[in-house]
Order: sequence, then C-alpha cells, then structure tokens
Amino acid sequence: MSVNDIAYLPENPAHDRAIEQINAEAFGPGRFTRAAYKIREGGPHERDLSYVAVHWGKVIGSVRMTRIAAGEGRALLLGPLAVIPDWKNLGIGRKLLDIVVTKAKEQGWGVVVLVGDEPYYGPLGFKKIPYGQISMPRPVDPERLLARELVEGSLAKLKGDVVHEDRAAKVVA
Repeated sequence: MSVNDIAYLPENPAHDRAIEQINAEAFGPGRFTRAAYKIREGGPHERDLSYVAVHWGKVIGSVRMTRIAAGEGRALLLGPLAVIPDWKNLGIGRKLLDIVVTKAKEQGWGVVVLVGDEPYYGPLGFKKIPYGQISMPRPVDPERLLARELVEGSLAKLKGDVVHEDRAAKVVA
C-alpha cells in the first residue's frame, strides 16, 4: 500500500459502481436528503472534471464536479469527495481536489462551490460565502457554504437560489 502506486484518472462510466460504493460508505443513506444531492438530481455531473484515484485497478477515491447556477452566476459544485477508509489521511482527497480545481480553472470556470468544513477546505483556498448570498434547495449550515474564486468577481455573480445549470437553462428558455 503506497501512495506512489496511485493513478489519478478522469472518471468514466466504468467507475460508476465503485464510486457509488465509496459514497455509500462515506456518507450513508442520509446523503440523498442533502442539499447538494438535490442539486445533483437536476442533471449530470461533468465527467471531464471528475476524477478517481486508482490503486492497482481499484478505485479508492473520487471527486465529482457539477455545473450550477444562481442568478446570473455560473459555477461548479464540488462533491462528493470521498476516499475509502484504508486510504484516508494520506493526501488523496487533497490531490483529487487540486486536480479538479486546476482543470476547472484551465476550462475558464470562475468559481468552485462546496458544502464542507472550513478547517479542511480553508487551507486549500476555500472561504465562506457571504451569509444570504446564495440559497440551497434544502437546509445547509451557512458556515459550511464555501467557495474558491478562480476568476476575480465570479463569486459576486452567484446570487439567490442554487440549481443545477440545466434547470436554470430550462427556466430561462
């Protein structure tokens, strides 16, 4: 078991079953009631911005990105991010996060949003979103709404109800 033997790969459909098992173990059945899950129900995640950590052919961690909209703003919702227990605390989650944020920036995305703990995500550049700026579709502790701005001014454009970007397009159309 060595972190040197881990490959970080773009997610593909063959990884779906393993990813679901990792998320079920990490977050349990309660994950289906969370605000972020409700947003993700609105449309697909971005496979080209979603990555897995693989050790000798076995998926041991994953992170997904989903397009979101709030008002005039567009962003990516990071998550779920999970690593199987035997591989936790080795930097795999942080490496996955770094990869997808870098890819998002390369693709021109302005901001990445997540629901998470500031002590973990703060050192990675995530800061609290100003209270009341955005509203999730289910209750969320506002202290856990975090964002990392990749292009200055992008976070300020996110205002109001957060939805999957596909849902925002249908409302406008």
